[in-house]
Amino acid sequence: MLLPKYLLDKPVYRRLILPWYDSAIVCFATLLFAGFILFVGYLGIHTAYETTDYRQYVWIPGLLIAMDVVLFVSVAIRLINRYVQRIDR
Repeated sequence: MLLPKYLLDKPVYRRLILPWYDSAIVCFATLLFAGFILFVGYLGIHTAYETTDYRQYVWIPGLLIAMDVVLFVSVAIRLINRYVQRIDR
């Protein structure tokens, strides 16, 4: 099967297309939401320590905070890398 020449030529300048879920606005919204979840996890740990019946369940908000920190760091590194690459160009 022979392809036309215009399909075989590579463009000289190709712009990087980012998916919608990796845009800066969505990343900042994710960081904002992660900050809110971090606060909720902190309140959960504080409440669990105040109530003696719930002290055995401190690991649940602790796990929530740990997963949230991983998400927060991941998205922050992605944004930092994007802005560093933009400055380098």
